[in-house]
Amino acid sequence: MSTKLFGTDGIRGTANQHPMTAMTAMLVGQAAALHFTRGEHRHRVVIGKDTRLSGYMIEPALTAGFVSCGLDVILVGPMPTPAIAMLTRSLRADLGVMISASHNSYEDNGIKIFGPDGFKLSDEVEAEIEARSFSNMAADLAKSPDLGRTYRLDDAQGRYTEFVKQSFPKGNTLDGLKVVVDCAHGAAYKVAPEVLWELGAEVIAIGVDPDGFNINKDCGSTQPERMCAEVVATGSHLGIALDGDADRVIVCDEKGELVDGDQLMALVAKSMKDKGTLKNNTLISTVMSNLGLENYLKSIDIFMHRTAVGDRYVVEAMRKMDCNIGGEQSGHIVLGDISTTGDGLIAALQVLAVLSEDGRTASEVCRLFDPLPQLLQNVRFDGASPLDQDGVQDAIKAAEKQLEGSGRLLIRKSGTEPLIRVMAEGSDAGLVKQVVNDLSQTIERAC
Repeated sequence: MSTKLFGTDGIRGTANQHPMTAMTAMLVGQAAALHFTRGEHRHRVVIGKDTRLSGYMIEPALTAGFVSCGLDVILVGPMPTPAIAMLTRSLRADLGVMISASHNSYEDNGIKIFGPDGFKLSDEVEAEIEARSFSNMAADLAKSPDLGRTYRLDDAQGRYTEFVKQSFPKGNTLDGLKVVVDCAHGAAYKVAPEVLWELGAEVIAIGVDPDGFNINKDCGSTQPERMCAEVVATGSHLGIALDGDADRVIVCDEKGELVDGDQLMALVAKSMKDKGTLKNNTLISTVMSNLGLENYLKSIDIFMHRTAVGDRYVVEAMRKMDCNIGGEQSGHIVLGDISTTGDGLIAALQVLAVLSEDGRTASEVCRLFDPLPQLLQNVRFDGASPLDQDGVQDAIKAAEKQLEGSGRLLIRKSGTEPLIRVMAEGSDAGLVKQVVNDLSQTIERAC
């Protein structure tokens, strides 16, 4: 059995198979509890989840781990990942845990841990928790009188709703805007429509009937076709698609045409610069963001700094460089003055704020640059990574030479799924397609 638990975004895998078993969840709960136990105060942890069936297995297992180490557990039920980060700080908890596999299908689940400051853990802290999970912790467990207690926070949804609404510009309103919101049958199925309605919008909510199996199925930010069609059919001004844990967002304009995270970051960063609130004139993004975004930002005197893939690395760079906006092409957008992690609903509100202030249509407002031709293909593999094979490495070098001077190539192993992601972009769309197809076939043959 592999002793590797943490990946790009916490722990993730098929439910009831290692590492996403009840036993592992309990051990991780104990290890995290012991790591964050400091001082004589009564320690507490906030636990939230999305709508997957397996949440009913992982939640009590984590709870048992924390209670066995003397921590009180605050259960909030289905809530967005960023809500758990916010509540951890608001309740002065010692850590927060979100049970979710984000945009994955219901068969998977995951564990994301936040420190008392509401930020995701560093690689070093994750490594310490991971190592402790596989050690003998029997001597460190609480004595019988010192066991923790568990209770539910009834007003968690209301707390988060008000927090999100406070991110919307004071004095502004969504009156007159018709908005489609697709909640992916996930964690935001209650709070997202409520926030939009309370701010004045006419709301058409889809993906709000979770049954434990349908999270992200034919809906949400990774499959937004239904949202786009609904926007056109209802004559709405904007469509908003969240993923299963609502930490990312993709939108579409009134024509049903998609607007990705790169365009949204450009829009919000420009708005912040115009208002004088953009810190250090810098936006943090990842290696996946389109060169068109970088070129556009440069044209308006905004510097773009790239990080490894994962909003955790974006946030780390934001904190190090004192920046207040960062994100990913996939729709993870972090507004550092408001939240400590990606929040799809807060990001969507910033876009809606620009729309309400500008007065033009979304198709006129939301596209600030023409992206360079970019193509991404995923190659699934079993066992060892095919990237280590000499033939694959030779093919990668040859592809890089083909794109030299006109584009770039990015090959990486997914941190959340057994996939090799092959991405190329450049000025010649035909060459980009050829390079990606040829390289993907080479990797498939090596699997």
